[in-house]
Formats: sequence, structure tokens, C-alpha cells
Amino acid sequence: MTIEDVRSQQAAQPDLPGARTHENLHNFPHPDRWDSVVVNDAKAHPRKVPREFMLVPTTCFNCESACGLLAYVDKEDLSIKKVEGNPAHPGSRGRNCAKGPATINQINDPERILHPLKRVGARGAGQWEQVSWDAALDDIAGRIRTAITEGRRNEVMYHVGRPGEDGFAERFLMAWGVDGHNSHTNICSSGARFGQTLWGGFDRPSPDYAHAKVILLLSSHLETGHYFNPHAQRIMEGKLDGAKLIVVDPRMSNTASHADLWVAPWPGSEAAILLSIASYLLRTKQIDAAYLERWFNWDVYLENVHPDAPRDFATFLELLTEDYARYTFEFAAGEAQIPVERIEEMARLVAQCDGRLSAHVWRSAAAGNYGGWAVSRALWFVLALTGSIGTKGGTSPNGWDKFIPHGPNMPPAIDSWNELTWPAEYPMSTNEMSILLPHFLKDGRGKLDVYFSRVYNPIWTNPDGFTWMEALTDESMVGLHVALTPTWSETAEFADYVLPMGHSLERHDTHSYETHAGKWLGFRQPVARVAAEKMGRPVADTRESNPGEVWEENEYWFELSWRIDPDGSLGIRKYFESPYRPGEKVTVDEYYRWIFENQVPGLPAKAEALGMSPLQYMRKFGVVEVASDIYRVDERPLTDVELDGAVPDDDGVLRKPVTLDSAPPLVGEAGAVGLEHADGSRTFGWLTPSRKLEVYSTAMRDWGWAEYATPTYIESHVSRRQVEPDRGEFVLVPTFRLPTLIHTRSGNAKYLNELSNTHPLWMNGRDAARVGVRTGDLVRVSTRIGHFVVKVWATEGIRPGVVALSHHMGRWRLRDGEGSRWVTGLVDLDHADGVWTMRQKQGVKAFSSADKDSERIYWDDPGVHQNLTFPVQPDPWSGAHCWLQKVTLERAHPGDRYADVVVDTTKSREVYAEWLAKTRPALGPDGQRRPEFLMRPVKPKRRAFRR
Repeated sequence: MTIEDVRSQQAAQPDLPGARTHENLHNFPHPDRWDSVVVNDAKAHPRKVPREFMLVPTTCFNCESACGLLAYVDKEDLSIKKVEGNPAHPGSRGRNCAKGPATINQINDPERILHPLKRVGARGAGQWEQVSWDAALDDIAGRIRTAITEGRRNEVMYHVGRPGEDGFAERFLMAWGVDGHNSHTNICSSGARFGQTLWGGFDRPSPDYAHAKVILLLSSHLETGHYFNPHAQRIMEGKLDGAKLIVVDPRMSNTASHADLWVAPWPGSEAAILLSIASYLLRTKQIDAAYLERWFNWDVYLENVHPDAPRDFATFLELLTEDYARYTFEFAAGEAQIPVERIEEMARLVAQCDGRLSAHVWRSAAAGNYGGWAVSRALWFVLALTGSIGTKGGTSPNGWDKFIPHGPNMPPAIDSWNELTWPAEYPMSTNEMSILLPHFLKDGRGKLDVYFSRVYNPIWTNPDGFTWMEALTDESMVGLHVALTPTWSETAEFADYVLPMGHSLERHDTHSYETHAGKWLGFRQPVARVAAEKMGRPVADTRESNPGEVWEENEYWFELSWRIDPDGSLGIRKYFESPYRPGEKVTVDEYYRWIFENQVPGLPAKAEALGMSPLQYMRKFGVVEVASDIYRVDERPLTDVELDGAVPDDDGVLRKPVTLDSAPPLVGEAGAVGLEHADGSRTFGWLTPSRKLEVYSTAMRDWGWAEYATPTYIESHVSRRQVEPDRGEFVLVPTFRLPTLIHTRSGNAKYLNELSNTHPLWMNGRDAARVGVRTGDLVRVSTRIGHFVVKVWATEGIRPGVVALSHHMGRWRLRDGEGSRWVTGLVDLDHADGVWTMRQKQGVKAFSSADKDSERIYWDDPGVHQNLTFPVQPDPWSGAHCWLQKVTLERAHPGDRYADVVVDTTKSREVYAEWLAKTRPALGPDGQRRPEFLMRPVKPKRRAFRR
């Protein structure tokens, strides 16, 4: 087919997803050819050996962007030869970072787990036997059934890292009646989520970078940030269109190298900087006053902060300006330890944004510091003052651009509350207090009978990993540990069952993320299965098309739930019955068929226009665009259906009747549908109790933190006053990623390990000279509970007083011959009197396997597992782990070796108790455990919120 033929064909079908050309170039085969694409075999070059492929779309599983992928499935043997971008995907638009194409490494990894395994010795001893799926399912289902019938539902827990799917885990947990959802979130984004949630109920930003005039990033967002590939594309588009880029980061990242202004503050001072900008905007009156008057709960601010002042907006602005006058540029510069001129320049750029300020903070400062949530709270203050919230080129909340459909016959809300994940000390925590689970178990607050770790690796990923190891090896605390994972991990070594789950080319999921000002729904699917079925080869379940006995999770959960309740007497089985064949177990095709036919606006019509069913459409393109150009949803007029039965309260919030047995929405208050304004208009508004942007948070007041109810600056545990350089003290920043690695999921991808395989401690050259070390020298870095030994990299790419070491390396294994040898080092563990010692015996080295590239490994550094030496430091408000550490740095001691780790878990228990004492356990109005409007996975009935 010639270029002219391709262009003619595309012109005839201009609305077909993915039908795009650029000038005379054609980047992808046209979608109507995806069932048959002929490509010459690259390995046969220079001979021309044609191979026929079917291109099947799916989505990447190596970060939360869920970028589109196209898998090249060989039609002769159904093997997958490569993956590239899916041009039909509105978020990634056919472009991927290195992690997408490296998915081929993961499915072809010669060390992946291919069969269900059961331990036969002690936990962690490395003794396994292969078992059947039936045996594993019957054992696990029996234990869960017993826990349910004996009233021990809270002893079942599902602990997930990045979910990679929306809504499915809620189904089986709600069907089981289990308040057992746990997540990684308080080691990642709880801080940023909390600060944003207090403003509008939504917990994440959705910046419209491509149309911005000013872009403000508190992170290394281009290469390692949240949704970084779709966002990076649009950040660069914005820059090419003239946007100014401001980056706030103590480390010179690739993102900072693209900035018009790079500000490298002392860690933890970011909120002070942002509030000084807010103060400047207020005193110079460079604000969108009309927006603030309509959307701020300014009357509540006056009532609580200035109860004797007149209740009018002009008075509010005057007093707000006075209240923030103390946040001067000079104050911020003192806290940040940077020249005042840098902050002034930043403020002037922001003031010139014309309501088009696109900003993002996710981990970075918000994840690192005590009170880190105040950074995102301050950032949204600046966004609001400039009138940049929800505008074109501004910053929207994530919920406007995210779409979550649910399957048929959703189970009702649960009526229990699990204090192992939602303890009384943290009523405001944004997500589950997962880092404290082993400590709570040690405290005797409860125990777990069945614990699922799902594509998650807490021993390695979480702080204080040796305390996790102690809990997971104690069968009185954890009765049965089931690791659902595609590959070996440090945590899987301490499981009772290791069950092989599929990678992104081997499973089904739906998902939607806020990549831009639009909504899309992605469809991850097992590509070999889809290809086989298109070729007339029926597949009963995904194990038949996956390698070995690798399964996909959805079919696993269908089957496990069916076995927990085989006769339907527990009321569980009915939620896993087919909507098309009453009484029969649902198939994965039926499950997604129902969703696509009934839950996705516009999809049936789009499919019909192409002569397809909705399921065929999603199997063909892997994604559907639900909406585009989404702005100012707060001003969306309410529909007649929404208004039916709704009555405004004294504050104008439109509410429908609810009871204590009502189920709150995922975010927002039960019964609240919108806001009636003073001018009589009725709009959707926000998801806070007031349905407005809350410059004054009544929730903070009601749960005992009134002094932090307004945007504020909270001094970090590693502020400039807490660190004494003369004593060899530094701030250690671990919260940055190496661009091609992310936690456990991509550790078995050879392409990525070839790109990221060194792990030095970043240290300013002047600091290195003061300590007496040079690049390559070993140093001992001591935390409050132990120390680790690492090599120095002296560089001007980090500010003085701060050292940095990415916490996305340092993988290890206990035995030779197992456990992702592409990336792990072989270690010895010793444990005596509460002190754990890890010593690396061997780094990464070449090994023999079915993949000849394993014999070509030339890198040797797996990195240092620094997280083991970090005590838990939960922020008393958001619950986020405060990652930044005050450390003492000195030359390595005699006998120290690279990657040594020593930890005293007795000391880690002491630090846990200290940080727990910072909390203020409190009940809110009507004895509530937690504000109902805050997001909470698997949200229970309102009655469960009351103690």
C-alpha cells in the first residue's frame, strides 16, 4: 500500500480513532488494518521475511498514566513480538516513555512466576511447591468463608499498590462485607491529596498545561511526575506556545533544566514561598475578586477568624490581605534559604498568568515534610486568587476529568469500620494508614487471618521494612499471606501463596485518569486471548492464552468469590452472576459487555456508527473518549433529575433526604447535589460540606485543628532550624524517581535496568569538600533507627545542606538463582537482639537463562535499600509518611561495605510512639469518626462513620 493509498483511506474515515497522519508521514498502520499487518522480521535482516501480525490495543501497567499500547501479536503462534503506542488513546496519543515498550521484557522475563506456589517451610525460607489453582482457591476461600461466618470480617485485608483499575476491588470487598481495603497511598500522595481535598473535595489536580501561560511544578514532573508522559507532552506544548515554566525543587532535574525559573529551596519551605506569593497578589490586588466572591466560603472565614467584623466581601478581602501580610518575600526567603529576588521573580510571573496558571504538586514537598499537605493547600490558594481554577490553561480538579463506570448489580455499602486501616488517631487521614499496619499488629490492635498483597511490596517500598518482615513472619499476627504478583519481590518471599497474575498484556481492567481537560476510558486486555478469539479460537479463561498458568485478577476474583459462597447462602455469589444468564457465573466478556453497553455515555452510538457492539469497539481501539474540553464544571447547571427533591439549607447547599443507612458517595456528602447561589442560580459546585471552595475548613475546626483551618505554613521536621550542619547533619531527600523505574512492577524489565543502574548519593560539591569526600567515596548515612552505606556523587545539581538518594532502587534477594536477577543484589540477613544487618554478597551480574541478553548484563549496582533505615513518620493530619530524613553523614567506618544496612527495630518502635503522640484523636459532629465528604475507598454506610 502506498502513502497515497493510506491517505485516501484515512480521508474516507476521518472519524475513526487513531486515523491520523502528519504531512506525508504515516506513524501507525490505519486501524482498519490492525487485524492484519505485514512486517518484515527484523531478526532476519537483511533478508525480507514477512510476518503477519494482529495489532491489539491495551494499556501500560508500569505507572498510573495508563498510556495506550498496541501489541504486535504474531498470527502464526500468538506470540507477542513488540509493543508501541496506541494512536487512538486521547491521553498518550500514540507516544510512550521507555516503560511502555519495555512491557515486552516483563512478559518474556525468564524469571517470572508461571505457576501457583505454596510455601512448605518457614516463611522466608525459600521453600516452595507448585500447587494447582483449585487447591489454592479452595484453601483461601475456605479461610475467608470461616472468617465471615465467625464474624471476623475485618481480619481479611487486600493491600494494593497502584491499582491499575477503577472500581473492581470495591466490588468483591463490598460483596464480602469486608472493610479490608488497604493501599500504598500514605507513602505516596496523601499529603498533596489532603491539602487539595480541604479546598474542594477532589484530591488531585488536572492541569491544562497545553493552554497555560504559566506552568508551576513542585517536582521533577517532566521525567518522573504523576502521569508524566501525557503531562510531559502537554507541558512541552505549552512551552512551545510561549508558557513560562517555573520549577521548585532542591535538585536539578531534567524538568528544572527546561525551566525559565528554577528555585531550589530548603526542603519544607515551599508553603512559605507560595503564601508569600498569595500575599503579594492580595496586597497588589492582582486577584480575580469576582471569582473569590462567588466561590470562597468567605462568610465562614469571617465568622470564625473575625467574628466581630462586618459580614461583607469587601471586609473579607481587607482582612484576608492583613492576615497574610506576615508572609513577606523576606520571610519566605529566610525559610527557603534562597535570595529574595528569586521569590519576587516567581511572584511576578505568577501574577501575569491571566487566569492560566497550570500547577502540580503530588509527592515532592507534600510527601516529604511534617505538615507537607500545607504545600498543596497553599498552591490551590494561589490558583484561586489568580482565577485559574477550572479555566482553559488553568488547573482543574481530577474528578472533572476522570470517569469510573461500575459493573452490574453493585453490592451495597458495607456497615463495618476497620480500625487497623482507619484508626481513631487519624480521623482526617486521606487514605489508609498502611505504614502503621505492622506496628498496630504488634500493639495487639487486631490480627489478620487472610492478607493479600496485590502487586505490592511493602517490605521494600515502605519505610521500616524490617518491622514489616517481623510482622509477616509471625503467624499469630498474619495467618495467611497471599501474594498476587507477576514477579518475585522481597515481600513475596514472606508469603504462604505466590499466585502469578498477568502483566498489562495479559489481563482486563478499565481505568481513567486526568491527563488533560477531557475524559477517556481505557481498556486493558489480554492481547493473545483477544487475537485468538478474533481468529476463531475460543478461550475459556485467560490462563489458556497466557504463559504457564498465569491468570488475570478479575477472573481470579470471580472464581474466589464463587467458592467463598458456593451455594449463595452468604449472599455473596449473586454479585458475581451473569447479567445475561441468571444464576450462572459471570464471564469477563459479560462483565465488560454490560459496562460498555450501560455505563459509558456515547459509546454505544460510536460503536453503532462503525457497525460494532460496544465491547467490539473497546476491543478494537482499547479506549473511548467520553468528553473533551472540560472546564468550569463547578458552574454546570443542575439537571431536573438532580434537583428533584433537593431543598436548599441555610447556606444554600441543595440536599436530598438521607438516613444513617445511606451510602455516601466516593467524595462529598450524602444527599448534597449542588449549590443555590445568591443570584438564584443552581450549579454543581464543589464536593465540600459548603459546596464551595473552603478557604476556611470547618472540618479542620470540627476535628480539633482550628489553628490550621486556613491556608498556612507548618514548619517541617527538617526545617533549617532542625538541622545542624556543624554536626554533620543534612536533609536526606529520597522522594524522586529514576525516570525509567517505578517500584516493583518494572524491576524485571531489562531495557529499563540497562538505562537506570547506578545509585549514588547526590551531594553538593562544597558539602563534599567539608566532609572530606569525593565522587565514588563511601559514606555512612545515619538515621534515627540505623544507617546505610552508599557512594557519593559530588555535584552542583543539588543545593547545599541537602543530599538526595532515590528510593526506587536497592532491590535485593535472599537466595541465588531466584528473584529478578536483572536488578537485585544477593544479600545476607542477620537478626539479633532487635538489630537487623543486611550485607550485600553480590551485586547484579550476568546469568544464564532462556534470554541470551541475561548473559550480556554489564551493570553491577543494584543500589542501596535506604527505606529500611527510615522510621515511620506519619503526618498527624493527612496521615502521609514524611519521607525526608534528618541524617548524619560521615566517612565510612572501618569495616563498612557498600550497601550495608543496619536497623534497630526497637528504636523504630520508639519513633512510632513519638509520632503517634503528635496526633489529636477526636470525634466530629454527631460522634463521627471521620468527615463524610473526604474520599475513602470502599466507603461504608453513614452509620459506620459513627462510633
